[in-house]
Order: sequence, then structure tokens, then C-alpha cells
Amino acid sequence: MTSLARRALLLGFAAAVPVVAARAAFAVDALPDARFVGYAQQVNDFEIAAGRMALAKSGNENVRAFATRAMALHNDAAQRLAKARSEAGVSYAPDPSSPPNAQAVLQRLNGLDGAQFDTAYANAQLGICTDAEAQYAAYSQNGRNGALRRYAQIELPNMQGQLEFARRLAGGR
Repeated sequence: MTSLARRALLLGFAAAVPVVAARAAFAVDALPDARFVGYAQQVNDFEIAAGRMALAKSGNENVRAFATRAMALHNDAAQRLAKARSEAGVSYAPDPSSPPNAQAVLQRLNGLDGAQFDTAYANAQLGICTDAEAQYAAYSQNGRNGALRRYAQIELPNMQGQLEFARRLAGGR
């Protein structure tokens, strides 16, 4: 990929982040139960896959620290989600129209290296963490299923902490 093409890709990706952040700035309605499970699973899967990629591609201490922390948080969250989903009797229903658009982001990240990877990773994390914090907050307040609402309430502080770390990462790589 040429330098110009990479720059265009990064600019396009960076332009998408404020859209996700703006979406989360407004009140978010709680997703239906199965879609929340799908959303939460997508976030967990993305964070684990992106974290592995960051550990393989980045030499940046801050990026690697974020990735390590995110992988640990989301491995634990995935286990808690499986338990809550089982208790709730809710099936997985991914929502392809909502962020995090994990596969597309992972594909973009996979094509980058070095500082370009670090910048794109930080911007992706900021967008995804902003959206996830809003979705978890909405479900923790207004979700219909008690087991899933408790899951969201337990995970919300983790999402808030990860969002704060993502803000620092994107602002001061």
C-alpha cells in the first residue's frame, strides 16, 4: 500500500471516529435482549482480537498496555456474559448495522504497521469504547432482562475505565 493510500485510509478511519463518538453523546436506548448479547459478544471478541494484533504489531508501551488490559477485561467479561446469557435464556443475535463493525476495523488494522497502526488502533479504541460505554449504560438502566442488566451493571465501570484509558491513548500515544 502506498504512503498516500495509507494516509487516505487513516484519514477516512479517523473521520469515522467522531461519528461514533457523536452517536454516543446522545441518549441511547437499550438494545433488545438478544441484540445486547450480540453487541456485547462483538465488543468482547473485537477487544480480544485487536489486543492480540496490537501485541504482535506494536512496540508502543501505551498501546501494548491498553491491549493487555483490554484482553484481560474482555476475556473475563466474555465468561460473565456466557453465564448471564445462559441464566437469561437469551440467544445471540448480532446487530450488523451497529458499531463496532469489528471485522472491517480488524481488517484495516491488519494492513497497518508501526506508528500508523498505533494511531489507527488508538482511534478505533476511542470509537468502540465510547459506543460500548453508552450501550452498557443504557442497558444497565433500561434493559429488560434482569440477568443481562446485572451483567451490564457489573461491566459498566470496566467500560468507563477503558473509555478513559482510550481517551488518553488517542490523545497521547
